Amino acid sequence: MSVEPRLLEVRKNVLKQNDVIARELRERFRTQRTFVVSLVSSPGAGKTAFLEKTLTLLQPHYRVAALVGDLATENDAVRLARSQAPVRQITTGTLCHLEAAMVDNALKEWGIGKLDFLFIENVGNLVCPSSYDLGENLRLVLLSVTEGEDKPLKYPTIFNSADVAVITKMDLAEAVEFDEETVKANIQAVRPGMRHFAVSAKSGVGLQEYLQFLTARIAEPMQQEPA
Repeated sequence: MSVEPRLLEVRKNVLKQNDVIARELRERFRTQRTFVVSLVSSPGAGKTAFLEKTLTLLQPHYRVAALVGDLATENDAVRLARSQAPVRQITTGTLCHLEAAMVDNALKEWGIGKLDFLFIENVGNLVCPSSYDLGENLRLVLLSVTEGEDKPLKYPTIFNSADVAVITKMDLAEAVEFDEETVKANIQAVRPGMRHFAVSAKSGVGLQEYLQFLTARIAEPMQQEPA
């Protein structure tokens, strides 16, 4: 006997409850005027290095903090703490994604005060995170030059649920014969009009353009619901 209808019902209930908490978080962030950026990618795409560089460059001028999700370790939180920004780890155990309730719980009694930016680094996964709203204003999907140009075609759902694509590890592009024009075309095939940045946390290429885009966003009126 098939149990698929019951599984679908449970999944719908889980997502519905997640959306309720995400809306509450988004309203709280809007009231506090905190701009929230979530980052999703596959494992090894350079997400943590990119976020560490972002925090390091923003921290002298803005009030920033980060939540970072991982299945088992606190390694990423330790790395991000080198930026001197407040960082808190969320250990998910067997879950391959963050949920709004985890973000809500992590923020309780943290005592970080008012923030200009809160960054949320999701667990390395390009499937599950696409379904879970975390109350963010902006979702970045990262792909590295070492992963190949067809990533958007293989994982269209995550690109459709994200707002901006970030191509990482551009310092390795020539060595791995990465074709930026092809990946740009693939991004546009999946999500027409999607903005992208090509960056390297190591060399610094593309970071200023990305940061200018990011800091300009906090001057805009914040929305209660994602665009």
